[in-house]
Amino acid sequence: MQTVILPVDNPASIETAIELLNDGEIVAFPTDTVYGLGTNAFYSPGIIKLFEAKGRDANKAIAVLIGEIEQLSSLTDELSPAARLLIDHFWPGAITIVVPKKMELPELLSAGNSIGIRMPNHPFTLELLRKFGPIATTSANLSGKNNPQYAQDVLHQLNNRLPLILDGGRCPGGIPSTVIDCSSDEMRILRQGAISVQVIDAVLISAGLPAVITQTNP
Repeated sequence: MQTVILPVDNPASIETAIELLNDGEIVAFPTDTVYGLGTNAFYSPGIIKLFEAKGRDANKAIAVLIGEIEQLSSLTDELSPAARLLIDHFWPGAITIVVPKKMELPELLSAGNSIGIRMPNHPFTLELLRKFGPIATTSANLSGKNNPQYAQDVLHQLNNRLPLILDGGRCPGGIPSTVIDCSSDEMRILRQGAISVQVIDAVLISAGLPAVITQTNP
C-alpha cells in the first residue's frame, strides 16, 4: 500500500479522508497532543486494520474522538456529574473521559463495559470529526515506539501501512492526553498525560466532588 501525505490546508484533504474512512480504511491526522491513527468507530474491519498497522495488542482498548457534544449520544447513555463537569471544563482538550459504553458498539473498541472518549482541541481535526462522525483513534506510531509529533514521524514508522497521512505540521502538545475513568463512583487516573492531576483535582474539589485516585502508569 502506498502512503500519501496531504497537507491539511489542501482543499481535498477532508474529502479524501472521509472517502477512505467510509471505505473502512485508516487515516493519520494531527491533534492537539500527538498524531492520531483513526478509523470509523462503528466498523470492526477498520478497527482490525488499525490494530494491524500499529502491531497493537487487540486486547487493549481504543479511545474514540468526537467533534461535537451531540456525538456523545452514539457512544454512551450515561454520564456522571463528575464526567459532565470535566467535559464542560476541559473539552475540547487533552483529557480522555472513560464512561459506560453502549453495548452495540464494536467489541474491539473495548472488551469491557466502558469506553474512552475525547474531543481534541485542533481546528482541522474537529472539522473532520464533525463532518464524518466519531473516529476510533490511537497514537499513529508502532506499538512501543515514540509518539509522533510530525507527519514525517508517522511516515517513518507506518509507511505503506496506511493510505493517507494528513500533515498539519508539528502537534502543539506532544504529550498524550490524560485518561480518567469516570465509569464508577471512584474516579481514577488511568494515564497521566497533558493535563495534570492537580489541575483536575482543583476543578473537582471546587465543585464539591472528591479528588481522583491516581495509579502508576503501566
